[in-house]
Amino acid sequence: MEAFAALYDTIWFQTLLKLILGALLTGIIGLERSSLNKPAGFGTHAILGVSSVLIVLCSEYLGYKYDIDMSRIPAQLLPAMGFIGAGTIIRNGLNVKGVTTAAGLLAVTCIGMSIGAGYYIGGILATIIVYLTLAYAHNISDKFERFTYLGLEIEITDDINQTIKTIEDYFASKKIEIKGIKRPDKKDKKERQETIEIYSEYDARQLKKNQIITDLIAMDNINEVTEQE
Repeated sequence: MEAFAALYDTIWFQTLLKLILGALLTGIIGLERSSLNKPAGFGTHAILGVSSVLIVLCSEYLGYKYDIDMSRIPAQLLPAMGFIGAGTIIRNGLNVKGVTTAAGLLAVTCIGMSIGAGYYIGGILATIIVYLTLAYAHNISDKFERFTYLGLEIEITDDINQTIKTIEDYFASKKIEIKGIKRPDKKDKKERQETIEIYSEYDARQLKKNQIITDLIAMDNINEVTEQE
């Protein structure tokens, strides 16, 4: 017990414990988001958790070593990183990309700050945890994921309005929730060909994406179905 107590009080153990707990507890919240196919899932939440813990630890380290105001570092750094991170987030229809990249930028900023401050333990351990999270978070999220986003471009060659109605009926029969339908703004309403975009969510436990696309292609007046990236 004495040996464990001595280990528990070391800076290495305390740093590792706080970083791991930060990743796990925030990651649990992210799993709930992943199950609903939200943009910020397990990996994003875990990285942000690690970053938050690290910046507090680094502030404490600098405050102890140099006797400075601990609140000044996050107050100056985080707003700037929030601005940069927002620039990496892209919205495509109802799909949002780049959230995890933005979280990664925050993490590497905190890691760089830790190394620059001489808080090597925190920077090294955080790097390992963030790397493992980015590399393997999707394996964890996939096990809990329920609803999956699906964006499709569908080329309709004839009887456009009725074909769209047929597609909507098909989605309703499969319990696929349509989030939005985007049609081109054409001046000539008599054109007999049109490419529409449909944004939807479906239960990945009940349906397969390839089956949905195959069923749509088999419909009359549909020439091509392409999944949006």
